[in-house]
Amino acid sequence: MEVTDQGDAARTDTGVDPRPLRVAMLGCGVVGTEVARLLARNGDDLAARVGRPFELVGIAVRRPGRLRDGLDPGLFTDRAQDLVTRGDIDVVIEVIGGIEPARSLILAALEAGASVVTANKSLLAEDGATLFEAADKHGRDLYYEAAVAGAIPLLRPLRESLAGDRVRRVLGIVNGTTNFILSRMTEQGSGFAEALEEAQSLGYAEADPTADVDGFDAAAKAAILAALAFHTRVTAADVHRQGISDVTSADITSAREMGCVVKLLAIAELSEDGQSVGVRAHPAMIPATHPLAGVNAAFNAVFVECEAAGELMFYGQGAGGAPTASAVLGDLVAVARHRVSGGRGPRESTYADLRLRPMGETRTRYHVSLDVADRAGVLAQVAAVFAEHDVSIETVRQEQHGEDAELVIVTHTATDAALSATVEHLRELDVVRDVLSVMRVEGQ
Repeated sequence: MEVTDQGDAARTDTGVDPRPLRVAMLGCGVVGTEVARLLARNGDDLAARVGRPFELVGIAVRRPGRLRDGLDPGLFTDRAQDLVTRGDIDVVIEVIGGIEPARSLILAALEAGASVVTANKSLLAEDGATLFEAADKHGRDLYYEAAVAGAIPLLRPLRESLAGDRVRRVLGIVNGTTNFILSRMTEQGSGFAEALEEAQSLGYAEADPTADVDGFDAAAKAAILAALAFHTRVTAADVHRQGISDVTSADITSAREMGCVVKLLAIAELSEDGQSVGVRAHPAMIPATHPLAGVNAAFNAVFVECEAAGELMFYGQGAGGAPTASAVLGDLVAVARHRVSGGRGPRESTYADLRLRPMGETRTRYHVSLDVADRAGVLAQVAAVFAEHDVSIETVRQEQHGEDAELVIVTHTATDAALSATVEHLRELDVVRDVLSVMRVEGQ
């Protein structure tokens, strides 16, 4: 291939500067392995898109001696700190996850002059501010598209394509494990434990599924989405979190009778006056006609409501090696283009600095199921409690269970604080044997 002199850099006849951009990677699990393979397989195309080729110069792992099929054993090292600080690295890709040593290694990489691409939702949601400040200080990029919703192009549209609009609400299914479990409970009548076991057998759930089923994963992603959508720093600690382990077959049946389905949702929404933002992750009933209701199995989807653009939906593979690697490589190309041109990508935007609204102020509808004594006057006593706390009842349905009865109540919109006070008061009534379930109703 002919090489010609074009200014300070020699370029091939295809316009590609032959000097490589050096890439180091932290971690080589399912995602990291796929990133390395795609870098090798698609190297010529990536070089043409960037203007310079990539060279993967090192991969830091805990066990460098373990063979990885198709990857050069000479790339592996257990000296991660040395790798990211060697001084000639252009981009560091972090796919090890967790808080430490990921945070320290990313900070070291930025200080050493490398830009960073990460998929680390937990770290971004816990201490993203430290990373963004370091990127600014050292004049480097920090990209993280793969941290939320896998292959789905979502964060960049929120940050860039919708930069001229005002986002009002983000409502999404962002955890494939819980969506698979709830889909199985809905479609096949499985109980939670049975659906979880199937998810684990198919590789959709970890041996320890706590991060997924208890909502930690969705809450971290909700924090990242909220920060981008509303130009306000949001951490995982700011997100109201509730998992799906208490969702029962009875809840699924009640939702179906209401024309709804149950989904674990990440929700971030602007107040009507535009002065505060509420962020939460919890199971909720949504109408079967809502676009998110048809998102099943391990797929993800995020529904965005904007003032000018209206309603938008982003849908696709939310996890897995190849889908997540696709998002990582998309960021790698963007960052590399900046390295070649001398520019930088968008920085953290926190100018709005909105008040983070406590969960008690959140307004939504509720589905409340009560085990009550089957005798005269029960409904009147229950209704009086709702009225005392200014929670308006929309519908009531009663089902007989021998000498007991089940009351299923759906409310009009009320604050979470008012509903919580109502439930606590109901527990004190002699006629209420148990509060079987309380679930929010969204999307109407």
